[in-house]
Amino acid sequence: MTVTITAFERSPDRGRGLARDMRVRWALEEVGQPYGVRLLSFKAMKEPAHLALQPFGQIPTYEEGDLALFESGAIVFHIAEHHAGLLPDNANARARAITWMFAALTTMEPPIVDREIVGYQEGKETWYEQRLSMVDERIRIRLGELSGRLGDGDWLDGEFSAADLLMVSVLLRLQGSGILEEYPNLSAYVARGEARPAYKRAFDAQLAVFLAAATG
Repeated sequence: MTVTITAFERSPDRGRGLARDMRVRWALEEVGQPYGVRLLSFKAMKEPAHLALQPFGQIPTYEEGDLALFESGAIVFHIAEHHAGLLPDNANARARAITWMFAALTTMEPPIVDREIVGYQEGKETWYEQRLSMVDERIRIRLGELSGRLGDGDWLDGEFSAADLLMVSVLLRLQGSGILEEYPNLSAYVARGEARPAYKRAFDAQLAVFLAAATG
């Protein structure tokens, strides 16, 4: 049964691999699951056909037969549960991996996304620098905690899992900030994620969409 996901027709990340369909693409590439992509304009994302799949008018969505899912974390979890390679077989290790999946999206990602919002919505405010400094401090606290837990390990809990896929995806949003580089083990961790063949295939596929839109 063919899997179809949705993605931006013209991604605001300009081909940097940060749009959240990238996480789903990466997961599908890791498990060797073929998929199709339906590209959407910003206008189409707010129309009834898409809202029936994604009530908040966002991407990505995931369709497989009569199953339709939204939210990138939930989609990655579904893929990991139904295909070998993204969750450990051991029950306790599996539970830990799922815990780290939640941590990536609910503990690590919010302050990082908040930093992006500060940049493009509050950059002209008189209190911008103070606000940015406060957000950066929140991020550094979380990165310090994560760095301490990762230590000199390659991945969060033994072998690579969906937890690492989501955590690396979140940390990549700090590109260009200079903050991640303050934590060498986290920088190396992200680099290991980017070096995975499945990540490279997913990135190239998403980048091809941006390049086609830019030249079309």
